[in-house]
Amino acid sequence: MSNIKIMDITKHINSAHKAFEDWKKVPFEERQKLLLKLAKVLEKNKEQYAETITREMHKPITQSSAEIEKSAGMITYYAEAENVLKPENIKTEYDVSEVHYDPMGIILGVMPWNFPFWQVLRFAIPTLLAGNVVILKHASICFESGDEIENAFSEAGFPEYIFKNLRIGHNEIQDILENPLVRGVSLTGSEKAGGTVAALAGKNIKKSVLELGGSDAFIVLEDSDFEKAAKEGPWAKLQNTGQICNAAKRFIVHKKIEKEFVPKFIEEYSSYQPADPMKKETRLGKMARPDLADDLENQYKKALKNGAEVVLPLERISENEFRPGIILVEEGNPILQEELFGPLAMLMIGKDDEHILKLANDIPFGLGNAVWTKDKKRAQFFIDNLQSGTVSINKATSSDTRLPFGGAKSSGYGVELSLHALKEFTQVKTVVGNI
Repeated sequence: MSNIKIMDITKHINSAHKAFEDWKKVPFEERQKLLLKLAKVLEKNKEQYAETITREMHKPITQSSAEIEKSAGMITYYAEAENVLKPENIKTEYDVSEVHYDPMGIILGVMPWNFPFWQVLRFAIPTLLAGNVVILKHASICFESGDEIENAFSEAGFPEYIFKNLRIGHNEIQDILENPLVRGVSLTGSEKAGGTVAALAGKNIKKSVLELGGSDAFIVLEDSDFEKAAKEGPWAKLQNTGQICNAAKRFIVHKKIEKEFVPKFIEEYSSYQPADPMKKETRLGKMARPDLADDLENQYKKALKNGAEVVLPLERISENEFRPGIILVEEGNPILQEELFGPLAMLMIGKDDEHILKLANDIPFGLGNAVWTKDKKRAQFFIDNLQSGTVSINKATSSDTRLPFGGAKSSGYGVELSLHALKEFTQVKTVVGNI
């Protein structure tokens, strides 16, 4: 889907480059003042933005409002952050030995529909604060969200073309990345989309950051507060109707507590039932598109065909709506090599810590795992050996503005959030010599 021609894209890129030439000279602290204004715009228009999100991709309205609140909080964090991009002095025999962090230029953001504001802004804010400018290619079902984000930047007083939303399709990404004025790309999405865009970026010698899929483990050991884990686990899976890259997707439970944990988990999990996403009491909405519901249903059938057992049936009640399901999966089931993006959880039973670790790591992904235990030594074993970008202890995995967020293995590379993200799209420049 696209309503912009190649000539128009070139024109937009040229305009963005002109904006960059001025923006890179604006002091860090002045950019931060604009960010504070942007956070206030989001807070003021929260209800309007939340309704747009829910209308476009069916997220329950309270979760859409929470997304805007979290985005505003993240923007405020960067508006008040330390300037870690100041030149660093390195002690050498020379008069001048410095490391500089220069902005790169135009950075393309290829962003998904599951968090239409948060995903865009968590990439864009540190990228812009570092002195770059952003062109956005949003998911086709979230074009209105993209327009509203651009308007929010304008309302906050940002110069034109510092942030530009283009209503374009996937075919135009190649044209953008082949333009020499575009210096990098950040993509949040599927492994397939990430591979395609990274290949294009690599071919054109452009920096890329990828935040891709996950099949995160939610590990519950026998010495944990497993009643709390049974309560928190369903939320960790079913928030945003299970359409989250770092949602808990595989619940790996120690065999000693299987009979106690699983019934409590099922009881809480079953309390999430689809309803009108515009109502504040709704906790589970529709999936974003019917074709995504088709994919999930096919994965469910594939898992069962390969030996998975139904714990709670996945029941489709409309073209993109399910009663949430749970399947018991054993090692070797090919479904473990895939990401289940929707209201279907996998349950696995582990014999001991070594076996549980093997189950957790034996997938292509490595985004964020959670471990529930009261034993510090056991927790450290998993911290040291889990192959993932995040390890959460006695809590569900979630992103935190103050901490870096990124994945291992096929879950991508590079980080978002925290002060680390400010340096992702900068050119490290060494300055050395005698003056």
